[in-house]
Amino acid sequence: MPMIDQRYIRNFDFVLALATATILVFGCLAIYSAAGTKATYYVERQLVYALIGILGAIIAASIDHETYHRYAGKLYGWTIVLLLFVLKFGHQSKGAVRWIALGPFQFQPSEFAKVVMVICLAIFFATRQDQIREFKTVVLSLLYIAVPMLLIFKQPDLGTSLTLIAIWVVTAFVAGVDAKHLLAFGLFAVLLGVAAWYVPGVMKDYQKARLVSFINPNADPLGSGYHVIQSRIAIGSGRFLGKGYLKGTQRKLRFIPEQHTDFIFTVVGEELGFVGAVGLVALYFIFLWRALDIMAAAEDARGRLIAAGIVGMFLFHIFVNLGMTLGIMPVTGVPLPFFSYGGSSLVTALIAVGLLEGISIRRHKISF
Repeated sequence: MPMIDQRYIRNFDFVLALATATILVFGCLAIYSAAGTKATYYVERQLVYALIGILGAIIAASIDHETYHRYAGKLYGWTIVLLLFVLKFGHQSKGAVRWIALGPFQFQPSEFAKVVMVICLAIFFATRQDQIREFKTVVLSLLYIAVPMLLIFKQPDLGTSLTLIAIWVVTAFVAGVDAKHLLAFGLFAVLLGVAAWYVPGVMKDYQKARLVSFINPNADPLGSGYHVIQSRIAIGSGRFLGKGYLKGTQRKLRFIPEQHTDFIFTVVGEELGFVGAVGLVALYFIFLWRALDIMAAAEDARGRLIAAGIVGMFLFHIFVNLGMTLGIMPVTGVPLPFFSYGGSSLVTALIAVGLLEGISIRRHKISF
């Protein structure tokens, strides 16, 4: 075996890959429990998505991230085109237009936009290291991300829009943006959020209702607060060891809508209890630890910033999803990575892991 291959294998992060695979298998078991009469159907489709995602991860890992600057502009442009296409011709479901139908499958461009923006933002900041502390650089980066973010928000998809902001914040911080500029952005975001609440037509009524229910779920216990109330009941009823796999009463009685997608953590809390929930959180902790280690070990700015954006994306998803099922975060429709049912989200997450592994195997410059 050539020496270069041996070095790549040595730098491959097997712990990251194992943590990802374990969460994925754990998620399939939870989907099987949550999906009821369609359990086999949903698990089989999730496994198909996983195979597609693994193929995407292998391709992503095989591409040297040092070459991404050649394609960043085209990736950004095609992403904008796809997002515009969705708004005009996309498939509508439950009042949202987010999908493009591809035969029996549906493709959600906003999910893939997250990975594209991770790459594009990393290239943006990496090529402006000399001007990184200038306010102009911050403004330009925000304008850069504002276009896809607003197109996604219009679908409407608040959760993915906020994910792009999380990616920007972490990438900008690691890139070395001045702290006072980040604080200024935080203040601006708060003011923008207040304006969005009061300006007619910006936020949908159901989005406002979710925020109100976050503060007081009992204000509308059969409407916008229903998910949070039932989620708390399910998780709390699991106590320490849970009711046992496939024995959750909240699941059997179908009290929790979308339990196999956004609220799948309730299956873990009810059926496996505190022990199962802590086990899942520990797996995510291991995953994030390895991702952070890859980011810290990267010897080039592009690799480090791509890894940072991926960390921001996953950290936001994990924190918000677990938080909304526990009632400590608003319900925003953010899936739990590798765990929630969903093709586009799973494929995107696995491609992101492929990017991390590609950075890891090239973490040290190979010299001859």
